[in-house]
Amino acid sequence: MSLPALEDIPTPIDGVVRIETSPREKATPIIMEMMRSVYPHDQVFGEYCTVNDYVACPPDELYEYLADTRSLEEWTYSLRGFTPTDEPGLWLAYDRLGSETEIYTRTIANAAARTVDYHCAWDQGKHLWMIYLMRVVDAQVVLDKPGSVVLWTNCHHPFYDHNPYPETAPEQRPVWVGDFWDMFGAGHALELQNLKAIAEYRHRNGLPVTPKWMR
Repeated sequence: MSLPALEDIPTPIDGVVRIETSPREKATPIIMEMMRSVYPHDQVFGEYCTVNDYVACPPDELYEYLADTRSLEEWTYSLRGFTPTDEPGLWLAYDRLGSETEIYTRTIANAAARTVDYHCAWDQGKHLWMIYLMRVVDAQVVLDKPGSVVLWTNCHHPFYDHNPYPETAPEQRPVWVGDFWDMFGAGHALELQNLKAIAEYRHRNGLPVTPKWMR
């Protein structure tokens, strides 16, 4: 039995490809045209930057670790010195990519879905527009083996192209966070390797994935 899909739309919508209007013989050339042996960097990492990896560590333990903002002190390349601010849940640290630039972070996590979203911004903590979206998936479900799969995506917010709050920036700072956008794919892959190595080491050696200093 077919469901009344799209019955409220009287004419076909351009760009919607379904078997009812595009049988396999017609759809296959469309799909083949979309496939490339080499993809331009901007096509892969221009508007959205996504990195993924497998981590040999139980998903709930990895989620608990990531859900604590202070974990960024360990596995990120350059965020250091996390301290709580007067505003509950908001942390202040320094991004050494920006010559000791202040970075503010608030972590929004959902244990049921194992999502961890880091809402961040350089220089000021009122508008946290840099959003790092992470999800920890049970590898037993998706790869049929123990462990975790980490999915991590950033979106190219317009503010990466220009500093919306120049009055909050330190004088003489030569860079803006958006200057590094083209390197986000490689940089985040490096940081994900850090996360993988740290979590796997602790789990393999019988250590809590979330260390005592974070408890």
